[in-house]
Amino acid sequence: MAEKSKIPDRNEIDDKYKWNLKDLYQSAGEWEKSYDNISSLSDEFKKFEGTLGKSAQNLFDFLRFSDKISMETEKLYVYANMKLHEDSRLSESQELSNRAEMLMVKLMNDSSFATPEITSIGSAKLEEFEASLPELMEYRHYLESIMRRKKHVLSPDEEAILAKTGTFSNTAEDIFAMINDADIIFPDIRDNEGNTVTLTKGRYARFMESENRDVRRAAFDALYDTYRKQKNTLATTYYSSVKKDAFYADVRKYSSSIEAALDDDNIPQGVYENLITAVHKYLPLMHRYVKIRKKILGVDELHPYDLYAPLAKDSDMKITYEKAKQTVTEALSPMGEEYIKALKAGLDGGWIDVYENSGKRGGAYSWGTYSCHPYVLLNHNDNLNSMFTLAHEMGHALHSFFTWQRQPYIYSGHKIFVAEVASTCNEALLMEHMLGITTDKNSRKYLINYFLEQFKGTFFRQAMFAEFEKQTHDMVENGQPLTCDILCGIYHKLNEQYFGDELVIDNNLDLEWARIPHFYNAFYVYQYATGYTAAIALSRKILSEGKPAVDKYIDFLSKGNSEYSIELLKGAGVDMTSPEPFDKAMSVFSSLLDMMENEF
Repeated sequence: MAEKSKIPDRNEIDDKYKWNLKDLYQSAGEWEKSYDNISSLSDEFKKFEGTLGKSAQNLFDFLRFSDKISMETEKLYVYANMKLHEDSRLSESQELSNRAEMLMVKLMNDSSFATPEITSIGSAKLEEFEASLPELMEYRHYLESIMRRKKHVLSPDEEAILAKTGTFSNTAEDIFAMINDADIIFPDIRDNEGNTVTLTKGRYARFMESENRDVRRAAFDALYDTYRKQKNTLATTYYSSVKKDAFYADVRKYSSSIEAALDDDNIPQGVYENLITAVHKYLPLMHRYVKIRKKILGVDELHPYDLYAPLAKDSDMKITYEKAKQTVTEALSPMGEEYIKALKAGLDGGWIDVYENSGKRGGAYSWGTYSCHPYVLLNHNDNLNSMFTLAHEMGHALHSFFTWQRQPYIYSGHKIFVAEVASTCNEALLMEHMLGITTDKNSRKYLINYFLEQFKGTFFRQAMFAEFEKQTHDMVENGQPLTCDILCGIYHKLNEQYFGDELVIDNNLDLEWARIPHFYNAFYVYQYATGYTAAIALSRKILSEGKPAVDKYIDFLSKGNSEYSIELLKGAGVDMTSPEPFDKAMSVFSSLLDMMENEF
């Protein structure tokens, strides 16, 4: 079927494929009322200043008040930004988002005295407080986390100043988002049927999976030629983001940006280093995969736009959204009745925004707020990748769902280190299901390659991104600048290292760093690789051990951030401080390569 030449406006999409934000606020007036209420209540933070160490009751009252304000502000912020993500071109949505962000910054400023005051109480006195007021025990892990980072907490006046920087601390990310989501315009190309269609970020992934090499090349060149026109602006924007990271790390007395980023979740830096070491150890397997792909495609030269081409004839699986919902539900049935009930509630309950529309944020995510249910943003195409995206994002959503059911607000969040485990475990279960029910030879070939692609994209690629981030941050922290040419040079060498001699590294690929939104959240992406590694282990436990493993897994999903991530995973049976999970994951990758060579 030919591509539609025009991306639909939002009002052209059936409401059943849109998320229902009325579950958050029934009307704009209700949002405004809540906004005004929180704006006035925020001044009450002042009455707690200087009192937290005087009594256990004072501390408890403050924590409860802070939870109340934070919960409603989070709700305001989530709603405003989800409205923006529906269509980022709308000025009223931009205004709503800006107001919510400014309110959040104000609250951070008004409450900035709290952490310094809590650290000044001291561990011994905090224990006395907990003993005298049992209600405080709910906050024990939270308070211990604060005390652990005591040396990185500044004076009250300095914390207040630092909080004020929040008004511009996300400027680089905001500029990138506006360029990437609102202002950048891609050209027309020819699709598989020869029709002239407008390239979009959502369509790009589908074109990369085309059997027509000319279409793949045209989409690849059109995408990067467009980013090239913004290359110096994007380089400066990213450089500004890295300098921001270095500034905050230095001010808080960390030795590096990476130490600061990992310390929030008490992740040993050795875990990051273990990942890079493991990837380097197993790069020969990645090079083997590239060589096999080149041989199967039968090309003299393998280019980046060949890396996602289907390797089996007639394997272009067309999977509608409705079919994707059904298949994902069947695949996740080993998770048990409780999980499936929650999954169906999400799939059919207005949680999901399904299709691309003009001005809509690209990609996919799960988000939400404690006082409501989770939400999922998609840009669904009728292909296998979109079905896996649905499974992935519902993994995030149900992680939130179970946590919000069973944890107090203070532990309602998830550190990214474990959040990606929930999402990729769903993907692994879906893949096992698909391999189990697929008998067609060509389709099996496609699935085997798709599984290999998950390893390539989620383990190797994200590890390469992690190396890129570490190198760029190290350079800035050592007083070296980042220009477009420098960034492209770093990226070129990493691609050579990761893909080996069999891939021709086209110059356009050097610019890939310029379109990666996650680089504006420093040292985030490595957790995709570690999360995928842990998820492979957990999915196999679920399939092989049944209910005992499922019970442990649901318990893991239900704990939020009430424990440190490393301990949460150890409780689920995976120790990410050791090389063992990486070795096990790579044994699966190696066996898939064997299957690929045998079945193709």
